[in-house]
Amino acid sequence: MVRPGESCIRVSGNLLYLDIKVLPGSPQSKILNLSAGRLRVKIAAAPEDGKANGELCAFLAKLLGCSRKAVSLCSGETSRLKTLRLPLSVKEKLEALIQP
Repeated sequence: MVRPGESCIRVSGNLLYLDIKVLPGSPQSKILNLSAGRLRVKIAAAPEDGKANGELCAFLAKLLGCSRKAVSLCSGETSRLKTLRLPLSVKEKLEALIQP
């Protein structure tokens, strides 16, 4: 359940930090919902050898219209709970994707 004012996005300078819960091994990559302060994302890649992390960054870059290099993993390399760093320029697109 989403609490009022709850967000998975933090802004620092000209960067966004996005808190995510990844569900790897899905038939297709897609954004699910916001839960417990994290954006839940299904990823069509296995959680091995960094494949899911790479697919997650590529998937979000494509959805947000930025380069793959602009999306990077800050924390959670081996965890389902991750934080990504994105350019501030994608904030409006990202918020539109998250809205119910």
